[in-house]
Amino acid sequence: MAHSYTPGLTVTDSTVIRRRRILPLPGTVLVKVSDSVRSNQPVARAELPGKVYPLNLANQLGVAPNEITEYLIKKGGDAVQKDDILAENKPLFKWLKTEIRSPITGTVESVSTVTGQVLLREPPRVLELLGYVDGAVVEIHPQQGVTIECACSMVQGIFGIGGETYGELVMAVAAPDEALTPAHVKPDMKGKIVVGGSFLPADTMVKAKEVGVAGLVVGGIHDKDLRALLGYDLGVAITGAEQVGFTLILTEGFGTIPMAQKTFSLLSAHAGAKASISGATQIRAGVIRPEIIIPQTGTQASAITQPQRAGIRLGDPVRIIRDPLFGKIGEVSALPPDLTKIPTESEVRVLEVRFPDGQVALIPRTNIEVIEGT
Repeated sequence: MAHSYTPGLTVTDSTVIRRRRILPLPGTVLVKVSDSVRSNQPVARAELPGKVYPLNLANQLGVAPNEITEYLIKKGGDAVQKDDILAENKPLFKWLKTEIRSPITGTVESVSTVTGQVLLREPPRVLELLGYVDGAVVEIHPQQGVTIECACSMVQGIFGIGGETYGELVMAVAAPDEALTPAHVKPDMKGKIVVGGSFLPADTMVKAKEVGVAGLVVGGIHDKDLRALLGYDLGVAITGAEQVGFTLILTEGFGTIPMAQKTFSLLSAHAGAKASISGATQIRAGVIRPEIIIPQTGTQASAITQPQRAGIRLGDPVRIIRDPLFGKIGEVSALPPDLTKIPTESEVRVLEVRFPDGQVALIPRTNIEVIEGT
């Protein structure tokens, strides 16, 4: 019988991942193959051109454009400090003197005797690309970046916002069905990744931002609270660039949904460890999942092999991703080979899911995702 595979969330204590770290424009790679790197270590660097400021000297001096070179104090290519004199006239009476000063610190990029304009450019901004995860460099992409391999424990989420960050993993609640309240967020959680349970209220997000936590990982959130946090409807575009003060990862979905026991237990087992997280999410073609990566070291890391999944199997843990059972977690108890007619009158492939309370349901295979792991 052919395999049927539904991509799902990875929740595993032992895996090997590779992450490409690529600059947005050509630059310099700072490491070499086999180098060990840290999450906060620059692995590549590029210079972003500074902002350009045009000044029409001819108009300000009251001269013809082809005459401005006679009045220049600074020439093309010269460095300037803010308020340095760029050009000045030489009137018969000194109180009629006009001085044109630089509004920025930078360089004189060009002088045009056709338009009478001078272009000033701010100094380039250095962009450093960090490793993101602790690992080893396995490939160099000249002038672009590197690929880093990391043996780790890994949890993927349903949805996230905010960019890449890292910090110590802290369990703020005792059970996966416990909501993360403002009282759980302590001042010593600054710069740390805080794990909650079933729900993240709006006032907890305010407290987390005040404290300065690096990230929040919880089961669910109300969509209205997310909208209030962002100030707009997110839609279906890729996330990850939001500036909300912290990175947020939802492991289950929207609403009050207890975190899956397997996920909560894995994160609890690594409390106090350093983790790297990213809230980047894309739910259309080229799926990108938010992730929590907990690097491993030594013999524990060297013993890890990457499992290869062939398809859905009996006993696989799965999550329902459509109503009316949205968010429920169970395990595959049967894989009927024939098409089954569902209430919409469509004939689809289904599977049987048994839930912890003993309930059994036939679910279309497109309405579940496998919780992958080892």
